[in-house]
Amino acid sequence: MKMAKKIIFWILVGFALIQFFPIDRTNKPINSAANFVDARKTPEKIRTLLKNACYDCHSNETVYPKYAFIAPVSWSVKSHVNEGREHLNFSTWETYNKDLKENMITKSIQTIQSKAMPMPGYIVYHKEANLSEAERALLIQYFEEMLKTKTY
Repeated sequence: MKMAKKIIFWILVGFALIQFFPIDRTNKPINSAANFVDARKTPEKIRTLLKNACYDCHSNETVYPKYAFIAPVSWSVKSHVNEGREHLNFSTWETYNKDLKENMITKSIQTIQSKAMPMPGYIVYHKEANLSEAERALLIQYFEEMLKTKTY
């Protein structure tokens, strides 16, 4: 029993200590001329869907939830955000070349159709990101229209 108490004590000490190593939650400044929804003058319904379901991980407008302030959960959240921005960052949309934009839109359509995005784990804590079939269809239609007209 003494050994179990020592293990629990040191786990708690370790947990307390890792709280002193916070992640960087600073978002880069937003240039509206490069931001997808602003530069494209995205319709309000599409803008709302993208902001609610995509922008936390795929833009420089991340709003970190309360649980993202507790290590080691914060490390996982930051990792997901970094990875999301790496794949697609709506805040820097206008800095991408046409081929990259086309590829990103195509991948976006695929991930929306397959329900890989928004990630199921994200939806659990962010109900507004849980897209209905109609909302998914609307986003897909919007992106397909961009591909068809080559207006990225």
